[in-house]
Amino acid sequence: MRATVVGAGVVGLATATALAERGAKVTLIERAENLSASASWLAGGMLAPFCEGESAPPSVVELGRRAIDWWAARAPGVVREGTLVVAPPRDVGEIERFAARTARWERVDEARIAALEPDLAGRFHKGLFFRDEGHIDPRAALQALAERLRARGAEIHFGSDGERLGAGVVVDCRGFAARPHLPELRGVRGEMMRVRSRDVRLTRTVRLLHPRFPLYVVPRSEGEAMIGATMIESGNKGAVAVRSALELLTAVYALHPAFGEAEIVEMSGGVRPAYPDNAPRIEEREGRIFVNGFYRHGFLLAPAFAERAAALAFERTKEHV
Repeated sequence: MRATVVGAGVVGLATATALAERGAKVTLIERAENLSASASWLAGGMLAPFCEGESAPPSVVELGRRAIDWWAARAPGVVREGTLVVAPPRDVGEIERFAARTARWERVDEARIAALEPDLAGRFHKGLFFRDEGHIDPRAALQALAERLRARGAEIHFGSDGERLGAGVVVDCRGFAARPHLPELRGVRGEMMRVRSRDVRLTRTVRLLHPRFPLYVVPRSEGEAMIGATMIESGNKGAVAVRSALELLTAVYALHPAFGEAEIVEMSGGVRPAYPDNAPRIEEREGRIFVNGFYRHGFLLAPAFAERAAALAFERTKEHV
């Protein structure tokens, strides 16, 4: 079977991978010149289905549970150290609110927090530990999928919008760029920072609960950490806003004041696609299969939806034989 996948973000690469693994001859088309142009390049890479249950529907939790094994089989560097959730003493009630909306956690006290993350010793008195979660470096993961695809004989074309090319079944995974075909989509802007600190080293994703400025910090290699949590209802791309930068820096300083001495390596923003209910969909329109609307759950849900889309593509091919 021949298949063309349009869009080389995490959803497009995962879908192309699922198709290739089933034996399809895959062509992947991306309008940008490289992988770094997608919103996926700026993601946190958290494989945290149970934490996401705090605000996401049960389907996200259930489908996301298999993501960590899918990624571990196809990309390097999956970290299975869980997620630590903490809150400042004045906001400790946020812990109970978070616990009531999530599952598969264990309560941790000050001593346990210090054992999990020594650099946070003495800073937080209570929290939640989600043992079965993890994270991955999105940039390494995207590159790994691209390399696996090429090794399977797939063709990857950069610098094409995907409107003129398309052999066999066409699976459209362009994210917000597909809005002309999917008018229900809206843009949700996310902004992130990458910092390098000599004084604070984390082992796992740490979420800081705050009524106004919730924060997550995801460790990277060589003392770097990715900081994020902004969600702005906007489809506009551009540099990080001053207000967002202040919120992120204020929150990470509350996590540990030593972050005040960290070096800012990168500040970037991207637009994530979302349907009105914030749930992804697979739809057939205009002779294409559209896989879109992943909101903030791209790396978590891409594996499950990629497998579903690949199965549907093969079904459609059989119908036309």
